Amino acid sequence: MGMNHEHIKLTASEMSVLWTSYLNDTLGVCTISYFLNHVEDPDVRAVLEYALDLSKKHIEVIRQIFSNEKIPIPLGFTEQDVNVNAKRLFSDSFMLYYIQNMGSAGINSYSVALLVSSRMDIREYYTSCLESSAELFNRTSNVMQEKGLFIRAPYIPYPNQAKFVHKQHFLAGWFGEQRPLTSIEISFLFFNLYRNTLGTALLTGFSQVAQSKEVRQYMIRGAEIAKHHSAVFTKILSQDNILSPMTSEILPETSKEPPFSEKLMMFHTAALTNSGMGYYGASMGGSTRKDLAASYSRLMIEVAEFSLDGANIMIDNGWFEEPPSAPNRKDLAKG
Repeated sequence: MGMNHEHIKLTASEMSVLWTSYLNDTLGVCTISYFLNHVEDPDVRAVLEYALDLSKKHIEVIRQIFSNEKIPIPLGFTEQDVNVNAKRLFSDSFMLYYIQNMGSAGINSYSVALLVSSRMDIREYYTSCLESSAELFNRTSNVMQEKGLFIRAPYIPYPNQAKFVHKQHFLAGWFGEQRPLTSIEISFLFFNLYRNTLGTALLTGFSQVAQSKEVRQYMIRGAEIAKHHSAVFTKILSQDNILSPMTSEILPETSKEPPFSEKLMMFHTAALTNSGMGYYGASMGGSTRKDLAASYSRLMIEVAEFSLDGANIMIDNGWFEEPPSAPNRKDLAKG
């Protein structure tokens, strides 16, 4: 990133993605530092160390960019938000699934960040982030496969020939006989099931260690929503006799000692919820059977209501850090 960009200000989009990246990476440092204090498997430790190093490097780059632009550096999350010496809450297996999902989420978010960035140094930065996220995902996936933990999407028979749709029944799904799921629809259903299974485990762990009744009940509610959505996706797949193997090795330990602050857990939950709505939107767009689109729409409403309630909890407790915003021109005009 060698060009001088002092004369080119950051756009609102660039500020947005950098600000969000900074918060996510500071959260990642806290979470992974705690994992590293408890991980036992050396192969899992190596993946965690790589992920931690990436997050720390990202933080330094963004701090430098904000400093050069004289933009206040977000508070994000610090050592005050994590107790690395708290009792073990998650297994090594969960840590692997968590880091794999971190790599997957990074690929999605950094690709968007790249597309909305115009300055060359920002584009170069997010290009490198994309590459390192893909490397993180691949390293983690390789370790999971070596340990027999990798969960593959379902198999279906190969097609015999190329085909075209000639009947509108292909779009039906509410009443009468339904056509079989397409491979695209199976893919969306499986990966939404996968993410919700991981979310159930994470929020169950958060509910065990949350100190306030309000946050604890919110985490319990979130875990129940994730379980309900998993059941919906499993049922749809099973109606076509498609197996959707999951794992029970990611359930949290029995510890009730909090490793994370309430603020961190609420933000983490909000980040997962918002990305989940994005996945549901993409799934709805890629599913041509009407009943599937209706299911995703219904589930998105439930997630949106959960997200709004979480935002209110964060605001009430002073945990909602405000992103860079446009000036209020009406207030300025009042003099």
